[in-house]
Amino acid sequence: MTLGKTALARIPAIRCKIHSLFSAPHSSSSTNRTSPPLSRHMSMKSENLVSKLTSSGLLKTQGLIDGKWVDAHDGDTIEVLNPATGEVVAIVPCMGQSETNNAISSAYDAFRSWRKLTASERSQRIRKWYDLLIAHKEELGQLITLEQGKPLKEAMGEVSYGASFIEFYAEEAKRVYGDIIPATLGDRRLFVLKQPVGVVGAITPWNFPLAMITRKVGPALACGCTVVLKPSELTPLTALAAAELALQAGIPPGVLNVVMGKAPDIGDALLASHEVRKITFTGSTAVGKKLMAGAAGTVKRLSLELGGNAPCIVFDDADLDVAVKGSLAAKFRNSGQTCVCANRIIVQEGIYDKFADAFSKAVQSMQVGDGFSEGVTQGPLINEAAVQKVESFVQDAIFKGAKVLLGGKRHSLGMNFYEPTIISNVTEAMLLSREEVFGPVAPLLRFKTEEEAILMANNTKAGLAAYIFTNNVQRSWRVTEALEYGLVGVNEGLISTEVAPFGGVKQSGLGREGSKYGMDEYLEMKYVCLGDMNRK
Repeated sequence: MTLGKTALARIPAIRCKIHSLFSAPHSSSSTNRTSPPLSRHMSMKSENLVSKLTSSGLLKTQGLIDGKWVDAHDGDTIEVLNPATGEVVAIVPCMGQSETNNAISSAYDAFRSWRKLTASERSQRIRKWYDLLIAHKEELGQLITLEQGKPLKEAMGEVSYGASFIEFYAEEAKRVYGDIIPATLGDRRLFVLKQPVGVVGAITPWNFPLAMITRKVGPALACGCTVVLKPSELTPLTALAAAELALQAGIPPGVLNVVMGKAPDIGDALLASHEVRKITFTGSTAVGKKLMAGAAGTVKRLSLELGGNAPCIVFDDADLDVAVKGSLAAKFRNSGQTCVCANRIIVQEGIYDKFADAFSKAVQSMQVGDGFSEGVTQGPLINEAAVQKVESFVQDAIFKGAKVLLGGKRHSLGMNFYEPTIISNVTEAMLLSREEVFGPVAPLLRFKTEEEAILMANNTKAGLAAYIFTNNVQRSWRVTEALEYGLVGVNEGLISTEVAPFGGVKQSGLGREGSKYGMDEYLEMKYVCLGDMNRK
């Protein structure tokens, strides 16, 4: 993940805004506020969409604690902006330590009863949540596009992907098995129980405002844990809508709580609490390290999905069409704002020029624009800071000798739009090679031998995802085993699925999400030795 991908990574930039500066003040005790009072800031098109979402009951603009919709205690608020237009979509509470402590208490109280439900009872409620997510796929997709900017088709794809974790873990809830150990003595019985960890603090980023939540909350609830969720302050509306549907599904008050706002204060409260037994976080490596240090005080369990620097290796023997299609998907999905984006496209010299030409033609056909416009395949970056970061990386590459083949500047649409960009003659000395650009920029690097490609690919502290394109089966095995990454796509650019483990090695994090292995992150193992009570 790139710096700034999550609210915690933007600690210096987070400032709550007093609601009364922008519109009529509201009472912090209100429990029914569901629509933003700033419609005068929006275009008619956006205003109609917001009105429609409000009528559906899914546009929530308050935090959720113990099943109640609440404002910040001090009345502070945050504006949620549409990154494509700059319009204020909604105003939400800017919460902090006090509200987080209340949410923790609510989750702790709910844990006592939620964990006692049978696996089947939890499964049925989680499955109902899945059904509601799918039933409201269109509205959720619209919310994602409004606050995050990705094209509507892509946003609705995220809803399906995010909901798949809820469906999968509704089923896995019934498969938390223990174990029987052959006893060492005849008058004893030894067995292992798996029990829920307890209250979980989940901190999620803005680039996948639904899927990053469901991938954490799904297994937590399935195991019998309760959750305090802190979504990014840039994209809280999707999280709040998902939480509303969880309530409608019969998930009891307090089992899922949502707070947003002052990231340092919320993070500190989660770390300091003895009632919070686990932190799960997706975001930058820098913030992940801070969470690791902070969790030491109470010895919490951690799951961390952190920064990436994904190589995409294209060998001479690759099918050119497959390599172009796969690299395009791996690089430009969500405008390059994914943790598994192809950050470095490393191409063997024999196919380099052909690939660069074919790849450029494919990228030229991409349509940039507002995610609600027909045919758009790339939306805006999340904010101005993200655009400035991309600009700085491109300028660094040009200064050090790289050549812009396509794009390389802000889009004529203005706002947070940046042209899909391809840069050739990139070297390992450039920022584009060393750090995540987190934008629509594809750097092309050249290599000669398989050994050189592996060395280049592994020359990073990150180890999340990697991609290779080759028609040589033996090579695919050799390179896959040599790559120091948690995920490897072979002749495929889209590799994420709910049934497979997702996570990295080295400084890309700890633990795995998704699949049956994702359940283990929320379970404690208890060994029981049962003696013979009639033993003399």
